[in-house]
Amino acid sequence: MEECACLCGVGSSRRCWCRQKRQRPAETAAADGKPAPALAEKQVEADVAHCSLQDLPVEMLVEIFASLPGTDLPRLAQACTKFHHILHIDSIWRRRCREEFGVPETLQNLAMIGMSYREIYAKLFHPYRHILGLWQLDNSNRTLLNVVADGLCITGWTYRPSLNTHGDGPLQFKPSFRIRLTERKSATVECMEGLHRRPHNHHMQIRKDRFSIQCNKTDHRTDSPTRLRGERGLVLVQEDRQVYDWLTYRRLYLPPRHPDDLIRPGLFQSKYQIFRLKKIAMLSFHGKYARVTKIMGKSIAMLEIHLKRRIQLRDGEIFRNFNELSRVVQEIDEQVFREQQQQQENGTEESEGHGWQSPVQPSVGESGAAASEEQPVPFVLPANMLSIEQNYPRTCRMCFYGVDTVTRHGFPSTRRCPGVFILFDENHFGFICLEMRYFILFGRVQDTFQNVEAPSPQAFLEMLKDIQSGPP
Repeated sequence: MEECACLCGVGSSRRCWCRQKRQRPAETAAADGKPAPALAEKQVEADVAHCSLQDLPVEMLVEIFASLPGTDLPRLAQACTKFHHILHIDSIWRRRCREEFGVPETLQNLAMIGMSYREIYAKLFHPYRHILGLWQLDNSNRTLLNVVADGLCITGWTYRPSLNTHGDGPLQFKPSFRIRLTERKSATVECMEGLHRRPHNHHMQIRKDRFSIQCNKTDHRTDSPTRLRGERGLVLVQEDRQVYDWLTYRRLYLPPRHPDDLIRPGLFQSKYQIFRLKKIAMLSFHGKYARVTKIMGKSIAMLEIHLKRRIQLRDGEIFRNFNELSRVVQEIDEQVFREQQQQQENGTEESEGHGWQSPVQPSVGESGAAASEEQPVPFVLPANMLSIEQNYPRTCRMCFYGVDTVTRHGFPSTRRCPGVFILFDENHFGFICLEMRYFILFGRVQDTFQNVEAPSPQAFLEMLKDIQSGPP
């Protein structure tokens, strides 16, 4: 079957509107004795020039419109009456809900509430699309929040500290709020907190990289706080009663990845020294430096790894002798201090602080390929070294000089502790704090998150600075 070569699309040339239109002048010209081919060729060129998107079949326009971003479709509906009617076809919006927000195409309760995919997109996902992703509570507790599209709802899940002894286990979340469409066909924000978790109204304000929520229910204050108990029933920690005022969250981005990074950056979890509760930190690479930034808890903690200050291992023997390990780290620490003093005197100190290069720049330290090819050496904790995690890897690949800095909320002083950053494998690293004689193991968070890509390297760096500056 001959295909139509015109702009009207694909299909049989026998049924093509453009071919039928240009046949008449050709037949008329043949009847008048004029050369039909030349006249028909000019008519074809004229028809091609005037053929537009509106001349395409409806089925083809539906397929084209369904492949466009949903944010562009309202402007397209204003182009003409035909497009306006086509964009009321629900299959277009069903595909947009699936591709942009992961909504299943078959929702059993969709017909029960008498609502179309177009209404779901326009009244739920489009107005609240900016709050999807990871967030951090902007107060002294800095709780982690994950907002996801969940069927016909948008749900905010709060990270809940766990006593799970398995270092690589998944994170535990509990529902904090949800946004859903009611029978009135309007989006309602509901609070899921409280003793009995009965949904009730919530207020929400959305700003750039920030959103705030407020609960109207006052009986939260009488709810019993959540308690975590140890093996003998002893209460190890209990969550503070929230002050149910406006709670503000700020966005978290996951670090970009570069082929020269030692390992894949991202979120890692470890355990608190006292109560063995998991805490979350973010590993990112910045040229000559790598950073492990604590994103939860009342203290502001950051581990800075100097990738140019590698500690060479002699088959792991350096770990067996704590005095030898301390001597090596102390020599590097004194050298780093002298270099920083000299930079300050010469006025060549980095204006943004050490290592604030863009994460997408190649690392000038060891490349990721070199780290994967490095032969592992035995790893043994030095004698009298404290550690909650006893199930740590027994071999490691690389070690670097690092500095752990901690600032308690409300205190101006900062504690600075040099130590050793230990790279075990793709999913594990550790740090030995020599002053505290403490070892902490970090394992990669295996949970997957959506809407966590930073729009630019600068936006990611600004987010890190906000985290390290603490709550206002």
